Amino acid sequence: MNFHNPAKDTPEAKAARKARLHRGMYLLPSLFTVGNIAAGFFSITETIKSISGPGDAHTHLDWAAIAIIFAIPFDALDGRIARMTNTTSEFGKELDSLADAITFGVAPALLALIWGFHFLPDTINPQLLQHLHQAGAFICFLYLIGGVSRLARFNISHDAQPRNPGRPGRKYFVGMPIPAGAGFLASSVHLCYGYPVMEWWVAVPWLMLVGLSAFLMVSTWRFWSGKEINFSRSHPFQLLLVLAVIFYVIFQYSHFVFFAIGLTYMFSGIWARAAYSWSRRRRKGPDGPAVSASETASTGQDSIGPS
Repeated sequence: MNFHNPAKDTPEAKAARKARLHRGMYLLPSLFTVGNIAAGFFSITETIKSISGPGDAHTHLDWAAIAIIFAIPFDALDGRIARMTNTTSEFGKELDSLADAITFGVAPALLALIWGFHFLPDTINPQLLQHLHQAGAFICFLYLIGGVSRLARFNISHDAQPRNPGRPGRKYFVGMPIPAGAGFLASSVHLCYGYPVMEWWVAVPWLMLVGLSAFLMVSTWRFWSGKEINFSRSHPFQLLLVLAVIFYVIFQYSHFVFFAIGLTYMFSGIWARAAYSWSRRRRKGPDGPAVSASETASTGQDSIGPS
């Protein structure tokens, strides 16, 4: 039998149910942020196990890299879900920044240091080996500083403008986002199946790539944000088909796909800066006048956000 309880339909009861639902909606984005932190913590523990725990070091390093890559969708979803459910809060923003500092700052810096320099053999010239260890620790520390500086700049910037404005009506990141930098380092380790660097001539380019990632994060160059993508406008069956193909390719060729995505995204910002400088010099001419203020203003009217 179905008994009707009038007390459940009172305004007070409805308000209480609405309040509980609203609290649950606020909790949902934070759950994704906690997943982000969990992935970062797992990555750090796996990196430590590679030098102190039992088993093959490359297995632990590969899992550490996979955890960082796995955390990127969590970081993308927590903010998007908060905006979709209108549950953005200052607490959520601060928690997200702290999570990014751990997962995309500390974890990849430690991974890059251990994978790229810790396992270099003693057969290398002792002086060269010492310099590589010292330079590796310093550059990886610079990566961490660049990452947290990128987060701090994002938190205080409301209308940041890059030095190379893009197309009007499109939004861009100002400087490479820290998840992209962490994703590139992690995908590089994953590309090698976690097998650590054993040659000095490999450690030197790795040193430069880590330093380049740090520089791009603190730069004021534009990077594609993808915020203009709106999945709600796509047809459901077409979207499901595309996602199925993407997941299949990633599952089968994850080592190459993740690295190709990370490398392409990193150098897209460098290419955008170089193309802007070239077009600016072409407009200016070898002996011509500088670009007028009105022209500069017209190119700087893009809708650009730091994240």
